[in-house]
Amino acid sequence: MSAATAAGARIEVRGLTKRFGSFVAVDDLSFDVEPGRITGFLGPNGAGKTTTLRMILGLVHQTGGTATIDGHRYVDLPRPQQTVGAALEATNFHPGRSGRDHLRVLADAGGVPLRRVDELLELTGIPAAARKRAGAYSMGMRQRLGLAAALLGDPKVLVLDEPANGLDPEGIRWLRGFLRHLSGEGKTILVSSHLLQEVEQTVDEVVIIANGRLVRSGNIADLRGGPGAVVRTSDVERLAGALRVADVTSTPGTDGTLVADTADLRLIGDVALRAGLPIYGLQARRADLEALFFELTEGTNRNETPGAPAEQDAVLGEEGANL
Repeated sequence: MSAATAAGARIEVRGLTKRFGSFVAVDDLSFDVEPGRITGFLGPNGAGKTTTLRMILGLVHQTGGTATIDGHRYVDLPRPQQTVGAALEATNFHPGRSGRDHLRVLADAGGVPLRRVDELLELTGIPAAARKRAGAYSMGMRQRLGLAAALLGDPKVLVLDEPANGLDPEGIRWLRGFLRHLSGEGKTILVSSHLLQEVEQTVDEVVIIANGRLVRSGNIADLRGGPGAVVRTSDVERLAGALRVADVTSTPGTDGTLVADTADLRLIGDVALRAGLPIYGLQARRADLEALFFELTEGTNRNETPGAPAEQDAVLGEEGANL
C-alpha cells in the first residue's frame, strides 16, 4: 500500500435502510467510497442523500444495514476527529463568535494544537475575516469556515454536503483544486451536490440514488460510455455500410443522425469522402453527467406525492426526538 493510499480510509455502506414511520427515506442502499478518490453523491431532492450522510456520521440511527468508516461505526472510532471530518451545513457556529474563535473551541475540544487553526484559515482563504463575527459571514465564507472545521484533525475522510453552495465562480474553482489536492494526498472524499456540471469537473466516481435506492454507481468516465461521434449526412445507411468496411460500428440516431463508435472525426470524414457522401454535421459524442442524471432519475421524486414527508423534515424530526 502506498503512503498516499494509507492516508485514506474506505467508507462502506451495506444494506442501509431508514424508515420514518411508513416513509422509507433510504432503502437497502450499498456503495463504497475509496481512498484517494472524490466520490459525488447525487440524487433529486428527497432522494435520501441527507439521511444517508447523517447515518454514516452516526447522527441518525438506521433501521437496518451498516455504515462504517475505516471498518468502524462512527460512534466506535477511537479518534473520530482524526479519522473523519464533516461539513453538513454552513450554520453550525455561534453567530457572535469570530471565525478564529469558532475553530479554536473545536480544536481545544478535539485536542488539536492551536497552530492548526491559523494554518487552516490560510488554507481555506479566510485569514482576513478570521476576527470578524461568523454571523456576518457571507454564505461562501461560511462554507470555507465549515471546511476549515472539518479539516482540523487532518482526517483521513471528508464528508461534505453541498460545499460549493454560496461560492462565486472563483471560489468554486478554488474548491475544485483544493479537493483535488486533498484526494492526491490519499484522503477519501464524499461530496453531495446538486451542481451537476461542477461535480462532473471535480469527481472521480459517482453514486446516484433516487427514492432512497441506488440507481447507478461507478467511475464517471465509464458511466459516460465509450468514445463516439454524431454524423449528419444525406444517406445514413450508405455511410453506415462504408464505416463497417473501415471496421467502425454505428447505429442510427433518433433524429436522422448516425452515431459512430469512434472519436476519430478525421476517419469518419475520409470514409464519407470516399463514399461520395456529404457531411452536414460532425461532432464528438459526449454523454455528460447532467444528461445521465436526468435519464436515471426523471419522474422519481417521491416528495411530489401528496402526503410523503420531506426527507429533511423527517431527519429533523428524529433529531428533535433525540434531544
